[in-house]
Amino acid sequence: MDIRRLRAKYRRIAHQLTAEYGSPRWEPRLSPVDELVSTILSQNTADGNRDRAFNALKARFATWEEVRDADPVAVIEAIRPAGLANQKGPRLQAALHYLTETQGRITLDHLYEMDTAAAKAWLTSITGVGPKTAAIVLLFAMGRSAFPVDTHIHRVSGRLGLIGPTTSAEKAHDELEQIVPPADYHAFHLQLIRHGRQVCHARSPECGVCTLQDECVYFQERRAAQNGAK
Repeated sequence: MDIRRLRAKYRRIAHQLTAEYGSPRWEPRLSPVDELVSTILSQNTADGNRDRAFNALKARFATWEEVRDADPVAVIEAIRPAGLANQKGPRLQAALHYLTETQGRITLDHLYEMDTAAAKAWLTSITGVGPKTAAIVLLFAMGRSAFPVDTHIHRVSGRLGLIGPTTSAEKAHDELEQIVPPADYHAFHLQLIRHGRQVCHARSPECGVCTLQDECVYFQERRAAQNGAK
């Protein structure tokens, strides 16, 4: 992994994406516990389904303590729009019980007193919470230096050659955090997601209109294969 080369590549890509999409500024979206719940609901589903399930849960239960202590069937029914409700319901209630057992109440305020590495380790000690969920809570709810990797970011960063062709989504968290300056995590995360949704689709990416052709390993390899077939 040539860090110097990849950091230079990142700077060129970030410049182009900023020109294309602007530079979003960080603002807290949800409280840390709300963000944790929302992100658990978001696993393997679209944002719209996550939001419908989260809002339904908040409408049905007045507090997270009520969710924690509720009949599991009631929680599963409330979050049905998120999909995989039979798995996510028990996972969510178990996480809320874990916060209560370790902190005496449902809170993540203790994470503010930890450095980012320790906070990540603590969050991922919760069953069902992986590196992406931990990074989302830290970045979006707490403004900490963590870089979440979802399917869009894993796909786009892989095609661009910012991560290796065999790098897993889990490993990509560490690799991208070495390449991207911490101050840029929030903006670059959102820029890559937007690019993945609008241009660099999983199927049939719109390479012909992509502003990153000169930086994209995928595009260059595909163009070379097409030229070789002529």
